[in-house]
Amino acid sequence: MSRTGQLIPSQQKLAEKLTVLNDRAMGMLTRIYNIKKACGDVKSKPAFLSDKNLEGAIKFIVRKFPHVDSKNNYSQLQQVNNIKGEIMKQLSLYYFTFVDVMDFKDHVSELLTTMDACNVHFDITTNYDLTKGYLDLIISYVSLMLLLARIDDRKAVLGLYNYAHDLTHGKVDQNFARLGQMILDYEQPLKKLQEEFTPHSKLVACALLSLHQVYPRRNLPAEQWRQAQMLSLVSAPGQMLNPAQSETMPCEYLSVETMEKWIIFGFLLCHGQLTQSDSAVQLWRLALSGNYVITLFRDEVLYIHKTVEGVFEGIKGYSKRVTETKECANYAVVNAGPFHRERRAFLRTALKELVMILADQPGLLGPKALFVFMGLSFARDEVLWLLRHSENPAPKLNKRPNPVDYEDRQLPELLYYMEELRGLLRKYNQVMQRYYVQYLNGFDSIVLNNLVQNGLHQPRLRARESFNSKRNPTCQEDWNLSVCPEDESIIMSSFVNTMNGLSVKQGTTLLFEEGEIFDFRGMRLDWFRLQAYTSVSRAQLVLRENPDLARLMNTITFHTYMVDSLDEMAKETSDLSNFCFYGRLFEQYFQWCLETPSQMRYSISFPLICSHFMNCTHEICPEEVVKPMLSYKQNLRTAGGSTRERKSQDTSFCDRQSKRHHIGDRSLSQANFFLDEMAKEAKNIITSICDEQCKLGDQLLPKNAAKTISIAIERKRNQNKAKKLPQEPDKPGRESMRRSRTDVTSMDKLYLMLTELCSAINYTPSIQVWEHTFAPREYLTQHLESRFTKALVGMVMYNPDSGEIAKPSELLNSVEAYMGVLQTIENYVHLDITRVFNNVLLQQTQPQDSHGDKTITALYTNWYLEVLLRRVSTGQIMFSPNRHAFVNVGVDPNQVAVNAEEFSDISELRSLAELLGPYGMKFLNESLMWHISSQVAELKKLVTQNKDVLTTLRTHFDKPALMAEHFNRLRDVDNVLKRVTIVGVILSFKTLAQEALNDVLKKRIPFLMSSIIDFQKHFPETPENNMVRVEIVNEMASAAGLPCDVDPALCAALRVQKSENPDDDYKIACLLMVFIAVSLPMLSLDSQSSFRADLEGHTNNIHCLAKAVNSIAAAMFTIYGKGRVTIEERLKEFLALASSSLLKLGQETDKLALRSRESVYLLLDQIVRESPFLTMDLLESCFPYALLRNSYHAVLRQDNRM
Repeated sequence: MSRTGQLIPSQQKLAEKLTVLNDRAMGMLTRIYNIKKACGDVKSKPAFLSDKNLEGAIKFIVRKFPHVDSKNNYSQLQQVNNIKGEIMKQLSLYYFTFVDVMDFKDHVSELLTTMDACNVHFDITTNYDLTKGYLDLIISYVSLMLLLARIDDRKAVLGLYNYAHDLTHGKVDQNFARLGQMILDYEQPLKKLQEEFTPHSKLVACALLSLHQVYPRRNLPAEQWRQAQMLSLVSAPGQMLNPAQSETMPCEYLSVETMEKWIIFGFLLCHGQLTQSDSAVQLWRLALSGNYVITLFRDEVLYIHKTVEGVFEGIKGYSKRVTETKECANYAVVNAGPFHRERRAFLRTALKELVMILADQPGLLGPKALFVFMGLSFARDEVLWLLRHSENPAPKLNKRPNPVDYEDRQLPELLYYMEELRGLLRKYNQVMQRYYVQYLNGFDSIVLNNLVQNGLHQPRLRARESFNSKRNPTCQEDWNLSVCPEDESIIMSSFVNTMNGLSVKQGTTLLFEEGEIFDFRGMRLDWFRLQAYTSVSRAQLVLRENPDLARLMNTITFHTYMVDSLDEMAKETSDLSNFCFYGRLFEQYFQWCLETPSQMRYSISFPLICSHFMNCTHEICPEEVVKPMLSYKQNLRTAGGSTRERKSQDTSFCDRQSKRHHIGDRSLSQANFFLDEMAKEAKNIITSICDEQCKLGDQLLPKNAAKTISIAIERKRNQNKAKKLPQEPDKPGRESMRRSRTDVTSMDKLYLMLTELCSAINYTPSIQVWEHTFAPREYLTQHLESRFTKALVGMVMYNPDSGEIAKPSELLNSVEAYMGVLQTIENYVHLDITRVFNNVLLQQTQPQDSHGDKTITALYTNWYLEVLLRRVSTGQIMFSPNRHAFVNVGVDPNQVAVNAEEFSDISELRSLAELLGPYGMKFLNESLMWHISSQVAELKKLVTQNKDVLTTLRTHFDKPALMAEHFNRLRDVDNVLKRVTIVGVILSFKTLAQEALNDVLKKRIPFLMSSIIDFQKHFPETPENNMVRVEIVNEMASAAGLPCDVDPALCAALRVQKSENPDDDYKIACLLMVFIAVSLPMLSLDSQSSFRADLEGHTNNIHCLAKAVNSIAAAMFTIYGKGRVTIEERLKEFLALASSSLLKLGQETDKLALRSRESVYLLLDQIVRESPFLTMDLLESCFPYALLRNSYHAVLRQDNRM
């Protein structure tokens, strides 16, 4: 105000106040929204509001609001007095939020009154920032008051707090009187707002009517867009490099939804203008015909027509308007859906064309940036329109909408192209910076400088020079611009100086490449101020009389945004954070996307949109953006209640509510959910493909050729007969033969779906959401690892009840087919499948995986030990040295549950070694050794029981009579032989497994294997190299599948049984060898001890005793003795005792004792052949070789007779 009391417009700071109040309005809307949502949820509202003990007091306060007489009604309010501290603590944030709303209302009223006094002229095409700021403030203010009226517990909250304040401080809060009156005034908010805006109707109408130049042409149907080739860069190829221009540059990407809110709320409050202007009526009808709901804030909406009818029905003479509103409602319900559906269809193709061209020629982002932001704005409007109309059902009218118009299964495609454009803006931001820095410096500054310098009679520019030219342009004198006042001239001169100061070095190197940060916010605020100065009454420079100046500055403003605020522009035109509050629809569209193969590649847009969610937060409501005490990953992987338990007990309610509805956490959980579901779907598709490939691979197994061979034999046998021949089955590969290109198989469909989904997963290596980084490919990797692990275990098909399990060769065939499919994924996604294989297969070589589940190593180890080797002791399975396998004997292989040869021959064990690897085979060997050690422990107990007798037998082996007498005193002889046989069977199987592992490793790592073999062969056993070093070498060789004279695994297993007295252990070991030696003749009593020449073994597997004797002796005397010398001495002693005992069989006359005598004689030969410590010369010195030769002839003749 001047000294004379006259208002000076330039001192009112209209631009600054509009900026601050609009920002404040968004914060207040956020706070009121959160309070409304909290009070509307029984679980989240303060507990005392639902307490039945306080129900009477709350009803009394609400009924008497805002006047509550605490003195005369103390008995009714006694319960409040008991918890007054808790009430003040929990409701203080609510109460002072309402106080802030009241203060905000006062500031808005003051500013609107000031602008009325200044008689500001609004025109969206000239003073864009001023008009938009003014209308945005009005809409935010109206939305705030409408939301305030929707809080059901507002009177209870304010009344309780005020009464608790009175009890605590002895007086009511100083703001309560005005606050209570405001709550009463806005019981019917629209009626009160209409009264408030009556003085402002002139300015509001001025601002709204300026939209008549913009809104109708922005609200065209899709057919007109197609005819105009909207957003097309190739419609005029000759002008492709020309910069996109418009006389209303910022209006081209202004949100249509925003304009519709301006029009609807503006004319609803200033409805008198509808009777004074046809343009107002046209805007009004157009806005009402395009929607039946409009957004207040986030997911809070207003049913337009119902609200308008309610307002107009109470106004005399507005029956025509009510009828008009009903007509618009019917039109909107029936026609708005198809109208917007067609626009979305157009935008999908238009944005796709835009993305493809700009991705190929990113340099066009400079001149055609306007098209990009127009496309983003158009698409965002259509997405948000669909969102709010899908969630909120149409009102029940005479005509009903078609539900299909509100279910767009192709929406993900539109979202994807929006994200593509945003990605191009981020990727090529320096391209756009370079272009517009040159534009501002080389063109805009020249035009504006000529305007500032010439002032009156400033020539209008008709032709543009190139960006780098500094010459004066061709002109005509028709500006008619008034002489600039000093303040305005200073501002415009600063514009010119700022643009001239932009440095371009040699036209190639810009300062921003050297780290300088551009900031044109001050320049844009100065233009905002200039709009305010030149739009008031009695301004010396009237902006509306100089539209070219306005157009130029609005264009320059857009250019500055392209340099320093690309992210802000992208947020303004393409922010989709409203999806945060439409979670059900968001997930529904995502599920539809995964269900439609043609839309799968666009599914990545959903986690990308989650990064928008934080855009809807505001610093005035910090509880929505404050970081939780535990990180998201910790909350995700640990108990959900940990965060709340760590919070203090006096946390305000709004803070507790924000932990449940935290926008940051919601964005993270949604992004995690979408990426996890995408990876799961890809995993399921890959699993289906793998299953099909495994079936195809099974068709190539040798066993499947049997049927074809049998049919061929049958055909050959009956080729001259009239008998109907069996039909030959389809051969593998038949499925690849097609009669037509149009034939689509299930595999084709699966590969199509996989290609589309992998394209989405491979779209970006990482997604940033609320300071967290998500890697889509890692999700797929983890799911593939998990699925591959489960598939491996599942393909084993182990049934503990029946003892059935898959053959290792068949499992290997399926695993290779599975891995072949997984390797093809690298063609679609940049994944390291080798890492997946390493992680999974290495875990399968251990008994448990990282989750504690059984692996194929554990399953096969358990099966071979508990099923196969246990059934050997029943006499139905024997070990055949010449076949290198266990075979079924005495029964039909087709009638037994387990065909031993199918699981123990060399090819199967090689497959097993391929699957388990050296680590798995080592675990198998260790498990076998554990069983052997348990048998040896039992043998030691038996030796201890017969210790005295065995000692006598050991020292009197040359006295037959004494030996026979003491032998009869031995107990559990059969038990000893049975246990030693079991040990031999286990060692025989171990030998087969080791040979298979050796064969596999020689094929896989031949050079390393040759080094190991050479090291083992040439490592000297000298006194300097003690037994520990030798055992280490043997352990290395054994891990590679090489045979060792002394088994290191058996030594390790038996060493555990070593007692504190080594002499006793050594003596027990010696007596064990004696026990075995003197017990050998007892084997001849068993009819199953007969030797089968075709299998080179005894039916009851006693030939495995040879391996058991040598291995046990070598291991025990390595542990308890003094190395190789001790082993040789004890084995010589064993051979002497055994030969002496067996030779006595020649003196037997009992036929039962003689029926397997020759077969038992062969044991001595087998023991010597198996032993690296005994020689045939030593055997011949103890046992006649002629007897051995005759025994071989005898068993061979006997086998031939059988």
